[in-house]
Amino acid sequence: MSNAPVLLLDGASMWFRSYFGVPSSITAPDGRPVNALRGFLDAVATLITRERPHRLVVCRDDDWRPQWRVDLVPSYKLHRVAEQHPGDDPDIEEVPDELTPQVDMIMEILDAFGIATAGAPEAEADDVLGTLADRERHDPVVVVSGDRDLLQVVRDEPVPVRVLYLGRGLAKATKYGPVEVAETYGVPLERAGSAYAELALLRGDPSDGLPGVAGVGEKTAATLLAQHGSLEQILIASRDPASRLSKAHRAKLLAAADYIVNAEPVVRVATDAEVTMSTETDTLPLAAVQPKKVAELAQRYGVSSSIGRLQKALDDLPG
Repeated sequence: MSNAPVLLLDGASMWFRSYFGVPSSITAPDGRPVNALRGFLDAVATLITRERPHRLVVCRDDDWRPQWRVDLVPSYKLHRVAEQHPGDDPDIEEVPDELTPQVDMIMEILDAFGIATAGAPEAEADDVLGTLADRERHDPVVVVSGDRDLLQVVRDEPVPVRVLYLGRGLAKATKYGPVEVAETYGVPLERAGSAYAELALLRGDPSDGLPGVAGVGEKTAATLLAQHGSLEQILIASRDPASRLSKAHRAKLLAAADYIVNAEPVVRVATDAEVTMSTETDTLPLAAVQPKKVAELAQRYGVSSSIGRLQKALDDLPG
């Protein structure tokens, strides 16, 4: 195992954060907004400098609301579906009008640089990240996301998987491994990643349209997991009147039994997504594979300084 990590970036999470975190007054020479583009490129440069990876993949949201998850929990991300008009796709995510074109710009520049992107059918970026992290057997992994759901992928073996959580921004990003997840959320250390997913299932997540178990918040979920070790053992206790589970908790869990069964595969990130890569290798190029194209795009979109910062970060990596 080398010391240099593979960096797995949650693309959608990062460019959404860039769009809302960088002033929309930043525009290309033709007047088009490029705030998300510039913010994303600057963030990638900062991450390369900080983590010094030798492999990097930007993971895409090819299906932001997979039908199989909706079939299990119909409320899943329902509040994010755009207001519909006749002839619209019935499941279009509500994305700011000025962001969508910038995602295309980001993809153009990544392609010209030769930086790998990855996606999978019927899978969210979380599932792509989870699958690539689960597959890795050679290098340590750093997953970068502003989505706490990814904390469930932390582990120590067979290679360390850490999550750099961007919840408070890149400057205040926090890196989580099993120890940090266990300490922060009070879940069992020996299975911190899986236990975090179970805590999230019990607690619910309004941002994803997941109601959770009525009357069970984060602290109660953590207490139950600490006492019983796993969701499976909690459910066994809920069906046993002689268990130490309180009558009130037993009633809440039994009332939510169907929801728990359906929600578990919805909450857990997939580790078997059919991932396809945009490049033959995820090795991070030390220079653009299409330098003329990069220079032309940098001028067209007015992001030469950001491209320069990205190239400087690559120049500083060991050859």
